Amino acid sequence: MFHPVYRQAQPRAPLYAMMAAMAALLAAGLGSAWYMEHHGHVVTGMSNGVVWGLPHVFAIFLVVAASGILNMASLASVFGKMPYKPKARLSGLMAIALLVGGLAVLVLDLGRPDRLTVAMTSYNFKSIFAWNIFLYTGFLALVGAYLVVQMTRRWEHLTPKVGLAAFVWRLLLTTGTGSIFGWLVARQAFNAAMMAPLFIAMSLSLGLAIYITTRIVLDFGCDRSMGSMLVQQLAKLLGIFVATTLYFTAVMHVTNLYSASRIGVERFLLWDGGLYPLLFWGVQVVLGGLIPIAIVYSKAFNSKPLMIGLASTLVVIGGLAQIYVIVIGGQVWPLQLFPGMEVSSSFSDGVVHEYVPTLPELLLGLGGWALAALITLVGVHLLPILPVADAPSNAEAAAK
Repeated sequence: MFHPVYRQAQPRAPLYAMMAAMAALLAAGLGSAWYMEHHGHVVTGMSNGVVWGLPHVFAIFLVVAASGILNMASLASVFGKMPYKPKARLSGLMAIALLVGGLAVLVLDLGRPDRLTVAMTSYNFKSIFAWNIFLYTGFLALVGAYLVVQMTRRWEHLTPKVGLAAFVWRLLLTTGTGSIFGWLVARQAFNAAMMAPLFIAMSLSLGLAIYITTRIVLDFGCDRSMGSMLVQQLAKLLGIFVATTLYFTAVMHVTNLYSASRIGVERFLLWDGGLYPLLFWGVQVVLGGLIPIAIVYSKAFNSKPLMIGLASTLVVIGGLAQIYVIVIGGQVWPLQLFPGMEVSSSFSDGVVHEYVPTLPELLLGLGGWALAALITLVGVHLLPILPVADAPSNAEAAAK
């Protein structure tokens, strides 16, 4: 059996430059959070109709990806796929990093981050938001324990059990994140049981895409190589996950089109909504779905790390577009406070809201991404996270 050896990464100049860039981006994000808190949400594109803006898009993306990226570790410890064992430690570290980055954006985008203690001590268990606090903190604790038992020789035998607990918990976390939208009855674009499995599928594709791009960057910055065989395996797995996400997306929209009450919002998101159909069809489906699938299943491209890195980057862009359409597109459509009832007022009845993100919102969202990247880069530098080799050498394989 192949027993991987782990060591701290020895970064080269490009990786140090990236760390400096991420630190600068994080500082810009923190400055933007202070600016928005000091001047109020009037300096953002948000309004009474759109209360979750671009920072929430980034935050939800990071939280969903955090759940999915742990799948690399689960393949080894839960499903017994030992070729993926060398990737487990980096998978766990990045799961923590992405969740911390996403939660940092959420906290700073609340408008009153100083009131976080109220949310953490006063719970309304009829609200999925209250349950998510336990899901997030539980995930951090379990994945932290998962890393510890992997890195401690005398506890290594506990890895399968802790890995199974982390696997089940991440499914609960992603289900809870999707249920935030699936249980919002007043939003016609949300309120669908399909949201939970859709978010689970999204987590798998986005998590793997981020893992692949990160490994390519780390390999370049630390003079390493994953190997063409590993690249092909990950590429095909990415294609399966992306296709699954497209399938669940199609099922959700086709199901909604069968409901007369949702035809209006579906036409808006898929055809009449200007920016939102463009993001859906052009960015999510074509750029972030069909093109990556074509790349990873092409024999001319699926053995080349740079092409798989390009496909993974496109999947990430498509995922951002998908979450933007879900979160922002679902909010700009007029709110239906009492489904099945006729209600009239003089305040924006039937009006599609406008939302234009501002620079502070963008910088805050990117700041969360920068925080996740910094945690990952510092972690692989200080801890034995990366394997010396992802597979046995030819000599070792021949000896066996």
